[in-house]
Amino acid sequence: MTSTPLRWSDTAHEVLSGDLNVAVAYVTPAGGAVVVSVSPLGLTDREAGRIGFTTSLGFPKKLERILRDPRVALAYHTREHGFAGADDYVLAQGDAVVDMRPSPQRLDDVLDASDRFFGPGKSGRAWDWLLHEYRRARVYVDVDVRRMATWPDLAAYGPREVTGPAWPDAPAEQRAPRNGTAPRVDVAKLSQKINPLPYRLLAYRGADGYPVIVPVEVVRRDDTGFRLLSPPGPLPPGGRRAGLLAHSFRPQNVGLAMMTCTGWLTAQGGTEARYAPHTSTALAAPPNRTVQALGNGILAKHGVWRAGRDGTGERLRTLATQPGWRES
Repeated sequence: MTSTPLRWSDTAHEVLSGDLNVAVAYVTPAGGAVVVSVSPLGLTDREAGRIGFTTSLGFPKKLERILRDPRVALAYHTREHGFAGADDYVLAQGDAVVDMRPSPQRLDDVLDASDRFFGPGKSGRAWDWLLHEYRRARVYVDVDVRRMATWPDLAAYGPREVTGPAWPDAPAEQRAPRNGTAPRVDVAKLSQKINPLPYRLLAYRGADGYPVIVPVEVVRRDDTGFRLLSPPGPLPPGGRRAGLLAHSFRPQNVGLAMMTCTGWLTAQGGTEARYAPHTSTALAAPPNRTVQALGNGILAKHGVWRAGRDGTGERLRTLATQPGWRES
């Protein structure tokens, strides 16, 4: 935890406490960034300068990368189905602390927050058994906020205000991958999956090592990738590894859908860039709360069983006891 917690505005606090779905980015060993959507459930400690979210052992790669390099970013980019009313786009950057064994009280707090954002959970003997791992085998990711940037518009247009260290200069251009920068997945097929998902964000590693998450529009596509339009300023010129997220969700997060990509970003500066996807992963939940709860319970049980069987859980717990180590 930082010695002097960052103090953010009342408006930012409303956003941090009220958004149903946000984007989280973490960096990769190759110098890129991966961006995914999570529901932070308003887990915010303003006095401590901390925000956070929970995740599952069923996503070990994300946890391992955060443990190896704790620099992360969270983008609060939509007010849809949440409780905040302000139109500000809020980007928080900070250092993650992973709690692999949260206390029963912390887990109870998550359940209370979950009821507020998702509605009362399923209950009864069968549901309690099915959802035990989903509810009690959670991993807490606390983030000590180092810098917070806000824009007066959800698409990040308008003047940027920064709380904390000054916004760094643009990062240097990166060396092209050994296998080239061209798309490695079918752009046309990927476009069909992204088109129905209204929220699109791009993430890259900033000059100080912290991810930057930028709202973007996909304006067209061709064999070389997607043409992106961004607000002026956040996209650095040159080529670099970057992650792309497209997602959607309904009230109480039912029927969420997410497409995540890694790839190569080429920008000339200004507001336009080209993105060549190299990998893509899709996740979709059924638009039915009961069926979604069944799926969550089954996936969580399987993830915990697999983490115990292949040693993933113990490996992650060992990494979590080695604070201060990070890859360069």
